[in-house]
Formats: sequence, C-alpha cells, structure tokens
Amino acid sequence: MKVRGGRNLYGHAIGILMLDTVFPRIPGDIGHAGTFPFPVLYHKVRAASPSRVVREGDPALLEGFVAGARALEAGGALAITTGCGFLAMFQRQLAEAVRVPVFTSALQLVPMVARMLGPDRAVGVLTVDSRALAPKHLTGAGITEDINVVIEGLERGQAFTPVLLDNELELDVDAARRENVAAAREMVERHPQVGAIVLECTNMPPYAAAIHDATGLPVFDITTLIRTVYAALRPPTY
Repeated sequence: MKVRGGRNLYGHAIGILMLDTVFPRIPGDIGHAGTFPFPVLYHKVRAASPSRVVREGDPALLEGFVAGARALEAGGALAITTGCGFLAMFQRQLAEAVRVPVFTSALQLVPMVARMLGPDRAVGVLTVDSRALAPKHLTGAGITEDINVVIEGLERGQAFTPVLLDNELELDVDAARRENVAAAREMVERHPQVGAIVLECTNMPPYAAAIHDATGLPVFDITTLIRTVYAALRPPTY
C-alpha cells in the first residue's frame, strides 16, 4: 500500500474556527479537544473576541474567518464549524469561500428539530445573550418565519454569560450549570409548547445532560451536529 503526503498534519476530518479567547474550556466545550472521540483541527481567528462577535456582530471580522476557513481546508479539514453560534451571520460567506461543507452554528439544527415536532410545538433555543441574537443569525441558520421558536437567554446571570463575553479567566462550573438549568426550566415553564431544546452557545454542551434531566426534553447542541457531520465524512463499514 502506498500513501501520499503533502500536508503537515493528518487524521482530522473536522476543522473548528475558534474565537480569540482565554476563558476556561471544560470537557464538553467545543474548545476542549477531549470533547470529541476523534481528532479535530483548530484555527484561532485573531482579534475575534466574544464581545466583537456576539455583542457587536462586527462585519469586519469576516475576512479573518474566511482566511481561517481556507487555512483549515488547506490543512485537510473535510468540514468546518465554528466556536460561536452567532457566526451563523457568516454562514453564506464562509460556505462560499471553501469547497468543503461549513456549518457555523447549532442554530442550523432548529429547522430539522422543528420538523420532528408537531405543528403545535416549538423549538426552545437557549442562547448566551438573547438581546444580541438577531434576525441575521436566524436567517443565516435557515430559520424561517414559519418555524415556531422560543428564545431564552442567560444574560441576566452572573456566572456564565459575563465570563464568556468578557473573556474572564475563571469559571464557576457549578454556578454556570445552575444558571443554564434555571434558564431552561424558566423557558419550558413559560412556554409549555416547547418540545425540544437547541443550545446555541458552543460553551453550553457541558450542561446539556443537566438541562435534559431538569426538563425531560431532547437537547441538541453543536457537538450533536459535529458528530453527525463526522459520521457522514467517516461512514462506518458494515
């Protein structure tokens, strides 16, 4: 058997465009490589702070993300995702910039999850900051006006959203879990029509099991989507 080289690294199928952050990354977080049962390739987009991406939605960042996507493709990534669900605002441009599939956000799961539910049910979206989640993000993810969506944000909390968006060095994991669970419970109590939950934020998957236990609902997140895409890139042999 002969193999052909040409690159420096091998064995990864998924490339991940990361924000420029220093906050802690725990298992389950997209930025913790141990989250995945397969190798991933990371690329940090310099100056792409959480505040610029989420709070400002700065269009000037697009150039850096396009360059990063092309670098991941050149490095052998067979599909590319991102480290922030708000980058759905760049979905079209990033998909156009490379030849491999791009899925910028767990929000892209919403149309699929909505089709799983009856017409009287809604998809609950838990987000890092509901004030910043705008139509451009929903449109970028393919969420149309006919899809029933309920959005709940964690911006009122002190342990989760401020640490991420202000890029702080210390995270109280237990307090962050409590805030995620409380927000999910509040959403479901106020909107009993919610039939499933999608976690917009790529830092929320560590709390998905606790959210499921508290609500009894299916919980989808970016790791759900990454594993699905990986299975398409590396189908099992039967």
